[in-house]
Amino acid sequence: MNLSFFAAGAAHAPVNPWVALAYLVSGIFFILALRGLSSPSTSRTGNRFGMAGMLLAVATTLATHVPMIEGDMQNSYAGPDFVLIGLVVGAIALGAVIGVTTARKIAMTSMPELVAAFHSLVGMAAVLVGLAAWLNPSAFGILDAEGQILVASRVELGLGIAIGAITFSGSVIAFLKLSGKMSGSPILLPMRHVINLGTLLAIIGLVVAYAMSGAGGAGEGLLVVWITLAAFIIGFLLIIPIGGADMPVVVSMLNSYSGWAAAAMGFTLGNTAMIITGALVGSSGAILSYIMCRAMNRSFLSVIAGGFGADDSGGSGEAREQRPYKQGSAADAAYMLEQAEKVIIIPGYGMAVAQAQHALREMADLLEEKGVEVKYAIHPVAGRMPGHMNVLLAEASVEYDKVFELEDINSEFAQCDVAFIIGANDVVNPAAKTDKSSPIYGMPVFDVDKAKQVFFIKRSMGGVGYAGVDNDVFYMDQTMMLLSDAKKMVEEIVKAID
Repeated sequence: MNLSFFAAGAAHAPVNPWVALAYLVSGIFFILALRGLSSPSTSRTGNRFGMAGMLLAVATTLATHVPMIEGDMQNSYAGPDFVLIGLVVGAIALGAVIGVTTARKIAMTSMPELVAAFHSLVGMAAVLVGLAAWLNPSAFGILDAEGQILVASRVELGLGIAIGAITFSGSVIAFLKLSGKMSGSPILLPMRHVINLGTLLAIIGLVVAYAMSGAGGAGEGLLVVWITLAAFIIGFLLIIPIGGADMPVVVSMLNSYSGWAAAAMGFTLGNTAMIITGALVGSSGAILSYIMCRAMNRSFLSVIAGGFGADDSGGSGEAREQRPYKQGSAADAAYMLEQAEKVIIIPGYGMAVAQAQHALREMADLLEEKGVEVKYAIHPVAGRMPGHMNVLLAEASVEYDKVFELEDINSEFAQCDVAFIIGANDVVNPAAKTDKSSPIYGMPVFDVDKAKQVFFIKRSMGGVGYAGVDNDVFYMDQTMMLLSDAKKMVEEIVKAID
């Protein structure tokens, strides 16, 4: 079988102008997709553009690189290789079935870890493509006149494998943290910065050594193996020291890594669509991560470097001294909400777990019918991934003009009658402003302590936020704790309002 199909456009193969045009159009679709996804009101259109672009790119690659069986005569072919075509179509069908099944069954509460899991698959795909190109370079058209892998292709292979491996192992750790299978608290190793920096420099040195080597054989293979192993290790080391409060940035950054890995492999494959797509994903993910770090008052470098500067004594989530608090009922909350003039709702991951967004919108609708002004306040890192709360509220048909980001609404809490916190914790914790020893210190939070009345829906007083620290809001004079499942409590409030 001729394996040139897997090259998806070899580095030295002439480019068909129609193929180049098709890839250009798909790239435009991807740009329009990103533009559409920048706003909830245009997100569906953006998704459709992305689907159209990917369909065009995949169809173009399949149509222009049909596997052929080599004939007996020189430069002739006996016809299409239906066995290999069947394997490719079968792989696409299998992936489609898995994707559709997963998309239909996955709950919104599990979306962040699903995203992390998909990032790991992209990273592993880059590693496997790089290893395939290294093992069979002639099929990828990356050999020079002397039969050695081109120096440029060695750099592309080394970087693609390294970035892909970092993305894979880092995404696996992110998945474990997000799904609760690993502690969300930072796991801080002794001398972690020295180890991380040393490993990163070793990877760079190995890539340079591989690019400069030309002898081939066991020595070259050993360099590729060491690059792969070292990258897997650094991906693991970079993510375990990062705490839950910074996890949305991690998800965004891993998305960026997966894009750069795809772009690097696109150069090896000579595939313009992969280069364009990878560059778009990589750059947009990096920009989003930077924006989120600014919103959290975090150093961009500190997060991507694996919790650089984190306090080894950060929040542990251990048992704490019991303090007095006031507990209320749904009837109490309903009465005070009806009497209010302005209510600001702050949703968090607890709302997602309870799937309370529809009941919450129903409560807000009833209050608005009674003349109460209702707004929603969304923190940049609420939930477990960027935009998590926005997606949930959109699912419940909450109007976009009622949803505000932190910087746009924080000043309104001083004139707010009720701050209604449902499932949020770290994003309303005043320790971020007052306690320098707190792992969330410096992160901008909502000024709910300035509201006249605070309702805080929480399952129990025994748990802490994802960052593992207690919250003084629980014990404020104007705070009433509503201890229950978020959906059940809101439904009871709705009944009491009726």
